[in-house]
Amino acid sequence: MAKIVFMKPAKSIEEFRQLSQAAMSSPADTAAMTMLALSLYPENKEQALQMLDFLRGPRPMNGMDKQFVADRFRGKDYVPRSYFDGATPDNEYAPALPYSIQVTENPYSYANSGYAKLFIKSGGADDPRPITLRNAKDGKWYLWEYSSILLGIREPASANPWA
Repeated sequence: MAKIVFMKPAKSIEEFRQLSQAAMSSPADTAAMTMLALSLYPENKEQALQMLDFLRGPRPMNGMDKQFVADRFRGKDYVPRSYFDGATPDNEYAPALPYSIQVTENPYSYANSGYAKLFIKSGGADDPRPITLRNAKDGKWYLWEYSSILLGIREPASANPWA
């Protein structure tokens, strides 16, 4: 398990690129950076999309990719915050600073050469969610597949009539 810590959230692509994890030298760093980028989306869509493009490297987002993200956030701005340690439905997914994210692997995480399928724990889901990274010839681990992390997170307590 890797615990990735961010002292504060990045508010611009420039700040994002300055983070030590932006070297993308490990799949866990890229996975954690993905959650940091997505957490900015409700506040600044354009900067968040630039961050995601940075993480995707030689495979930038197309219109369908951008629409997918927009659709998953509709009414669910809390989803990416749920992946930071301490964020739960009961506290409206409000993580404490510094932000930390737990990224784990399993015996099959590196079953496909050049790919890493890791898992990120969410305070709003029973099981960690998968995220896939791809290793390029430049040695960096790029964001490859992340759709599962944007699905099926419990609503915050304030939005749940049964909580």
